[in-house]
Amino acid sequence: MTHDPNGAPPGGVLERLTAALRADDPAGAEGARRGPPPVERWNPDYCGEIPMRIAADGTWHYNGTPIGRPALVKLFASILRRDPDGRTVLVTPVERVGIEVEDAAFLAVEMAVEGEGEGRSIAFRTNVDDVVPLDTDHPLRFERDGEGGFKPYLAVRHGLWALVSRALVYDLVDLCEEREVAGARWFGLAAGGRFHRIMPAAALS
Repeated sequence: MTHDPNGAPPGGVLERLTAALRADDPAGAEGARRGPPPVERWNPDYCGEIPMRIAADGTWHYNGTPIGRPALVKLFASILRRDPDGRTVLVTPVERVGIEVEDAAFLAVEMAVEGEGEGRSIAFRTNVDDVVPLDTDHPLRFERDGEGGFKPYLAVRHGLWALVSRALVYDLVDLCEEREVAGARWFGLAAGGRFHRIMPAAALS
């Protein structure tokens, strides 16, 4: 099978997905849309998996080859969701296909901060240019990494999460503090009207 030297995947199922989006939005799949695709309302039959993978570093691959066109990656990211069974799928009004996600669907690569304490506002930009505020609808969760540290993830949309890049982790740590919560000391981050608990303070020693 041959591949476009610019990183565009070959035809077939991806061509059908793109065509379905153009039919749904006459403005064009890679042009300006009236708004984000309403993937939460689309429930076509599941058509199986395709050889697409989102690597841990956020790179999208098709048949083992990186997709080098940012507009195409953003297109597919716009129709991505996580189904209740845990499967990550690309979905259009007529087709739903599963893909592999090594870690998180997105990366948070930029952060803007204003204010202090619970009144602090934080917003993130992802690698596909979603701008996501840290708030009740878009909380942080934390997981331990293999080195004993922690990996923050930000809720983005449709059950999908963004891994906060390592460079931003250091910026987040600078904003963290210890607080007593329900009788226990916690290390965490105050923002978006709440205290985001990361780990028990005792685990820092």
